[in-house]
Amino acid sequence: MTTTRARLAELGITLPRAAAPVASYVPVVVHGGMAYVSGQLPFVDGVVVKGRLGDDVSVADGQAAARACALMIVAQLEAAGLLEQVERIVKLGAFINCTADFTDQPEVANGASDLMEQVFGGAGQHARAAVGVPALPRGAAVEVDAIVALKA
Repeated sequence: MTTTRARLAELGITLPRAAAPVASYVPVVVHGGMAYVSGQLPFVDGVVVKGRLGDDVSVADGQAAARACALMIVAQLEAAGLLEQVERIVKLGAFINCTADFTDQPEVANGASDLMEQVFGGAGQHARAAVGVPALPRGAAVEVDAIVALKA
């Protein structure tokens, strides 16, 4: 049985350092066999990817930002000592900073969804919301949170 760490290595993925909270919350809460991962911003080389879809960020760049958010979710699970306990990614919530007329939120959120399936295989398939919002913390282009079922 391949471990999640081994799968990350096979994919050539190096996890970023888990980001510290930017306000009064904790990154991961475990309750009732589930891990709830707070919304994660898209950090690339330690810098938040900023901008607005439909304005100054392309769909492809938005997908890359969503992928960066998903990598941070995996990094938070690793930092909490839960990476090898993941049974299934149950749900992702993707929040896309976008103009009022932008309607490609599902395509942007695929950046996060596809990463979860690559890393966790079938257990990475999940329910999802992809929601357009007028602003995100720190001017981020995308934010993604997660609900994760843990092995008993």
